[in-house]
Amino acid sequence: MRAIVVGSGAGGSLAARELRKAGMDVVVLEAGSEFRPMSRRVTMTEPFRRAGIMGTERTIHRLFPAMWTARSSDELVLVRGITAGGTTTIACGNLVRATGGLDEIGLDLTKEFEELEAELHPVTFPRERWRPTTEAMFQAAERLGYNPAPTPKAMKAVRCVACGLCEIGCGSGAKWDARQWLDQAKLEGAEVRLETPVERVIVERGLASGVLVHTKRGNETIKSDLVVLAAGGIGTAQILRASSLPVQDKLWADIVLTLGGSKQDAEMLSEPPMVWYTKHDRFILSPYLDILSHWFHKPWRNVGLKDRVGVMVKLGEEANGVVEADGTVRKELTSADHDKLAAATELAKRVMLDAGVEGPFVPGMLNGGHLGGTVPLRREDVDSMHPGDLPENLYVADLSLLPQSQGLPTMLTASALAMRVVKTITKDRMT
Repeated sequence: MRAIVVGSGAGGSLAARELRKAGMDVVVLEAGSEFRPMSRRVTMTEPFRRAGIMGTERTIHRLFPAMWTARSSDELVLVRGITAGGTTTIACGNLVRATGGLDEIGLDLTKEFEELEAELHPVTFPRERWRPTTEAMFQAAERLGYNPAPTPKAMKAVRCVACGLCEIGCGSGAKWDARQWLDQAKLEGAEVRLETPVERVIVERGLASGVLVHTKRGNETIKSDLVVLAAGGIGTAQILRASSLPVQDKLWADIVLTLGGSKQDAEMLSEPPMVWYTKHDRFILSPYLDILSHWFHKPWRNVGLKDRVGVMVKLGEEANGVVEADGTVRKELTSADHDKLAAATELAKRVMLDAGVEGPFVPGMLNGGHLGGTVPLRREDVDSMHPGDLPENLYVADLSLLPQSQGLPTMLTASALAMRVVKTITKDRMT
């Protein structure tokens, strides 16, 4: 049996490895190229940033090809990793069980979480290596009753050089990303084709018979017995819509707003981002120096890297985004989202003030990079892990299945969903 897996991130790479181990002939199709960490030193950009000639957030793709940004509205920037390893390569490596909305549909991923945690060995970054300002804000959050906790991460702390730039690639090999699973899939015999974007799924007599891809040589049809889409909430939806298959206009992104303050010699880039977090109702707070805001958000221009302090709000917002067949995305924040952001930002400000961080406190760029919800599972889909509106041999194995935004790191949940999907496929089709 031949399976095509579209995408090589947290869902796709794991699905490819597990399907190959189960004996399937696997082909992985990834739109991006080989991943390379950004080689330019961030400090080299400071004169251009201060002069206001860095351009817009779209500049980041020219500096760092693996990261793609697009505005879904005047105020919101969506971020994707399109490369071998997907968005895991530009994530912070956080491993948190994000389960919002799963109880409502009767999906329990506990076993999958346990299996993944046993493999990835989540650790916290040693507290003795936290920057003094980060430690002060942690203690402030404790005094305020926010119950902060160190963030579990997929990393080898001993290798971490504390550059603070997990989002532009780990050059030291300290941070895990899904390329490890992709490499394992290749060792098991899977074929991996990079720079091969999928245009659409080919459906014949009600079944998926393969995909149409676009390459440098032109269009090509790749046949298969099974197709697994794991191209993320935007990529998966785009392919389905181009294939005249059903998509829900319920894209969510886990909105990030980083409140910026300042403290002399804070040097937040001398540690990994998000070393602790506080969990609230549909949002978290976490120390974070938002590079997108630092480079491209004009109100942040007056404070340099050494003195900039940031506390992130990551908000589980309303799922209202629309993805078109050409990849265009329309998504705005609702008035309720803005109200929640304002309340959460006030909590972040209290933490910073209590820790001795100085103002003016300036909100950063609104952005989101956890993209899901466009093919949400329903209660009746859970046993098969297959959205009932799709052809029976076409599966989804990414955050598109997750019905609501989380306001939490979602990498672990994306992989857990993919693991459950593969278990179901192998049980139903290989026995």
